Amino acid sequence: MAENTITATDGTFSELIAGDKPVLVDFWAEWCGPCKMITPILDEIAGEYAGRITIAKLNVDENPQTAMAYDVMSIPTLIVYQGGDEKKRIVGARPKMALLQDLGEYLT
Repeated sequence: MAENTITATDGTFSELIAGDKPVLVDFWAEWCGPCKMITPILDEIAGEYAGRITIAKLNVDENPQTAMAYDVMSIPTLIVYQGGDEKKRIVGARPKMALLQDLGEYLT
């Protein structure tokens, strides 16, 4: 796993997304090529914006309950949560600049 992101599980998910600070959860799987492409990008963003946003990765094969509960139908799916509520959903891999633009309001 990358050094600046954290690992989410079915057991830790609810507590992880409950805080006031935004949390971006990357729903991914080991076999997913686009998921692997964005992993280093998300790690960079997590490091650059530490303290402003938390970036977590949830393996959908190992944690199917959470993926099903949040209607994750394709991966990678990136969902921003704040206060336990879904605030933004991004489906598919994007380059770093596009992700930063999509996440702009949560990185200030």
